[in-house]
Amino acid sequence: MSRELPARVGLTGEGPAPRVREPMTVSPRLRLLSLSLLGLMSLGASCSGGSSTDTGGGSESQGQERPAEGPRVDSLEQVDTSELSRAEQRVWVELINDQLSPCGEPVSVGRCVSEGRSCRTCVPASRYLARLIREGYERQEIEELYDLRYGRDGAVEIDVEEEPSRGSPMAEITIVEFSDFECPYCGRAHPVLQQVLRDFEGRVRLVFKHFPLSSHPHAMPAARAAVAAGNQGKFWEMHDLLFEHQRQLEEEDLERYAEQLELDMDRFRDDMQAAATQQQIEADKEEGQRLGVDGTPSFFVDGRRFREPPTALPDYLREALDE
Repeated sequence: MSRELPARVGLTGEGPAPRVREPMTVSPRLRLLSLSLLGLMSLGASCSGGSSTDTGGGSESQGQERPAEGPRVDSLEQVDTSELSRAEQRVWVELINDQLSPCGEPVSVGRCVSEGRSCRTCVPASRYLARLIREGYERQEIEELYDLRYGRDGAVEIDVEEEPSRGSPMAEITIVEFSDFECPYCGRAHPVLQQVLRDFEGRVRLVFKHFPLSSHPHAMPAARAAVAAGNQGKFWEMHDLLFEHQRQLEEEDLERYAEQLELDMDRFRDDMQAAATQQQIEADKEEGQRLGVDGTPSFFVDGRRFREPPTALPDYLREALDE
């Protein structure tokens, strides 16, 4: 698939191959993880064709500020690492001693927890590191993901006013999705996001942004159909139909969906062709490009780029809500 901005990589989800614990044997857990990752590859990939292990487009891990010298932390009673191998536990210990406290204190996240400091994010951050190790990420990838999530320069401002949204406007967490109705990976992420909204009802809000790729000839007409339906209060109904029928996005299909939703067809056709509709879509896309989006689906959670597979969102959100 072609890229919109070749300098960066979009959201991706193929994880590195899980590591073998012993020289000649593979544990049942790792064997299961290998099969699980194969199943998640297509869910985590993006229409720009990148791979999940490239977390570029955010903060740089090289030259990253390190914690001040202090007592080494070897374990945290608040974090269960029993599912990690001995080698993985050693990596986790190194990470909790090397990564800064998320609250900006000049101490490691491990010391933040062990010393009972006031930063409530330190325990979830330590658990996040353990999860990434458990899921097979390499150390450099973990450091980059940690920096995207907790680094001082990781958050961005995104305009969500008057954008289509699902969930409570007072939700604790806002997910912004840049998406393409013809992208198969966006289609596969669709039921995952629906389940997230059900599981975290009242606590998570989803905001939709258009990002139709030029390589998908039906993506722009489908986006215009969604905007036109939204003008009659049926954006999400059209959104769901488009994702549920991604192989049927011809003009006659779009009109059939509008009729199914009992829209005013004259107004729908006019809005489909209106300059304001195109401008709305282009504004979303320009904002995405400003933020480094070049593939779909791309997600931001409370203004921070989320570069794990969509299937990791529930764990990511639980960690955030535990802060």
